[in-house]
Formats: sequence, C-alpha cells, structure tokens
Amino acid sequence: MTTSKIAIIGAGPAGCMLARLLSLSKISVTVYESDESPNYRSQGGTLDLHPETGLAAIKEAQLWDEYLKEARFDGQYMLFCDQNLRKFVEVSAGDAKHIGERPEIDRFHLRRILTESLPEDTVKWGHRLKRVEEGGRLVFEHTTESGFDLVVGCEGAWSKVRNFIAPTVEPRYTGIGYHDLSIPDAETMAPAVYKYVNRGSVFAHSTGRQVSVQQMGDGSIRVGCSSVRSEDWMRTCGYDPRDLEQTKKALLAEMHDYCPQLREAVEKTQGACEPRTLFQLPVGWRWEHRRGVTIIGDAAHLMTPFAGEGVNVALDDARKLAASIARSVRAGDGGDADELDRQVRAFEDEMFPRMERYQRQTDEVKQLWLFTEGDVSKVVPKVMVSHMRMVLPAVVIPLVSVLAHLWWWFVNMRLFG
Repeated sequence: MTTSKIAIIGAGPAGCMLARLLSLSKISVTVYESDESPNYRSQGGTLDLHPETGLAAIKEAQLWDEYLKEARFDGQYMLFCDQNLRKFVEVSAGDAKHIGERPEIDRFHLRRILTESLPEDTVKWGHRLKRVEEGGRLVFEHTTESGFDLVVGCEGAWSKVRNFIAPTVEPRYTGIGYHDLSIPDAETMAPAVYKYVNRGSVFAHSTGRQVSVQQMGDGSIRVGCSSVRSEDWMRTCGYDPRDLEQTKKALLAEMHDYCPQLREAVEKTQGACEPRTLFQLPVGWRWEHRRGVTIIGDAAHLMTPFAGEGVNVALDDARKLAASIARSVRAGDGGDADELDRQVRAFEDEMFPRMERYQRQTDEVKQLWLFTEGDVSKVVPKVMVSHMRMVLPAVVIPLVSVLAHLWWWFVNMRLFG
C-alpha cells in the first residue's frame, strides 16, 4: 500500500475511472464530490465509447461485463442530414454482437457503473471545493483537508484545481447556445420520431444550427438544439429559456424551414428545459507543471461535443495517469514524492500533444457544422476528412481528401442530377 496521499476532485467519469484504476493497483485515494449523494438521473445524452480510448479504459478497469449490461449496440445507428432529413451520411448499427464497434451508453449508467465499482467510502459526497492552497490543502465550503501528495482536478469546465494551476486561464465562449429537451416514452408519445431515430441518433444541420435527436436507454428521446448565439443570449432572447412552452414556441419559430418530422421532435418534448452556453479552453493550451497537482478531462481540455471525443479522452487521461501513479509507487518502493512528481510531469508532457490533436479536430468540426454560411452540405467531405485524420497516417490524408470530395460530388449528382 502506497504511503502517498492522493485526492481526486470530482466524481464524474474521469475522476471515478482514475479512482477505480488506482484501487485495482492497491493505491488508496479519496474522491471529493460536490453533489450531496450519488445521482444517477439522466445527465444529458448518450455516449459512444471508442475502442482505443473509452472502451480501453473500461476494459482495463475490469468493468467490461458491467458495461455490456447497459451498452446498446443497436444504438450505433447515426444519420447526418440537413433540415429536411436529406441524408448526408448514414451509419448502420451493424452487428449488435460486434464488440469492436462503438456501442452507446447513457451518461447516468456510465457514472453509476464507475461509482459503484469503488471501495466503500472512497467518495466523500457534499464536498464543494472553494479553492486549492499550497501544500495540498483543500478548502471546501464546510471543512478543510490537507497533506495531499497529489491533487487531481476532474471537476469539469470551471475547475478550482485548474484555477490554482493557472489562475489567468478560463474557458472561452464558443458562440453557441444549447437547449436540452426530452420526449419521455417516445415510442408512445412520438411514434414517428421514434421510428426515424431508429434507436440511434439523428444530427440535422442547417446554417448556424444543429438539431440532435437521440434515443436513450430508458425509452426517452433527447432533443438537443444548438445554434449560433451571442454570449448573453439567455438574457436577451426575449423568452424564458427555462420555461418549456416559451422555449418550444421560440425554437419552432427559429426552425420554420425545418421539415415537419424534426419540428415534431421539439413539439413533443415534455418536462425540464435546460439551456446552456457552450465553452471551450484555448486549443493547444498548456500549463507550467506544479508539484503536487494536475488536471484531466474537461478541467484540462474542455471541448464542445461536436466531434464526440470529450468523455473518451477524459477516460483515456484517467487510464494514463493511473498508470503513471502506479509506476511511481513501484519505483519508489511504496510512495516516493519525487518519483510521483516525475511521473506526473511525464504524464502531462505526453497529454499535451495528444489532447491538442483532439482539441483541433473538435474545433474544426464545430466550425464546419455551425459556422459555415450557405449550403451546409458542402462541408460533409471536410468533416469526414477531419475524422479520418485522427486514425489514418498523415501521408494518406491528401488522397483521402480527394476521394471524399469525389464521393460527395457523385452523391450530389445522384440526388440532384
């Protein structure tokens, strides 16, 4: 058992994954979470975990069997289209038994699996961090903890741990506002919507707007409306963005040129209405290493959701940092502070260029889909190349780009020729 004292701030996927992997290595850790108790209610849309990042972490955490109980292989269906459901790209669900693909899982199921995998009393609920001080001292709203050899910030966009590392760096507004809506029991309440979503996801694009319609594991459908807006849009929009009926009326007016099927997805929503403004950290941002503290996930490289990488790379961060901490324990014969610091520094040095690639891709996809003037269909081959650039050697990308543009030209000839 290591003598190092490690604190993790935030019981989200990254924090719980890190704690799970450290516990498997017999390394004691404490997770501090601002929520008063475990909360497994719906926390947004569905996730597709990727084999090389998110799924690799799940397997290393020995949670594959638990994951399979909630994973939805039939949820891999995706349709990228315009506001009239004209198909850009359609991805079949494929063989539901093919574990090499990217099965969907609801966010709250993922959080439950990770949280319940931890040793009892690992998570200290109701600990809202106010600030970090020198010497590993954590000041919470109602108490103070100190003496940590390493504090890991995993508490998201407005991380207090990041503020300690780099107090002048804050997330920047992306220019995008977002409404999060839901259709309960969609098969009964909105059968036509349920049918075209096909148990997967539909992403409909037009100039300055994306409407996503996603099947959830509990039978509901999440409807997300992203649009280019000023940073103060909630105050100036002319309606209460937390009032469902006012929001639906406003969104339907903005979607006047959308087909009836997509408008129906908004019309059928019920319950809570959650408006958001989307932020991101500067692409390629790096911090000066500080002994005894580091950050991972959104705290380190907050991105928009338009490339689908955020949770995956956060879980990958946790996997790599856990391995670094475990190496320091083995090398230091149970816990050497200097060796721990060397390993954390090495982890950060590896993470910076790795994350910059994902940040640049996410920013590029966001710009293409949301900030392209005119016919948004013209960005389809560019979006495809952006995704391919992450998995293919750089030397073949020029050829891939040519082929993607030729393919899209032939598709458009077939549709409109």
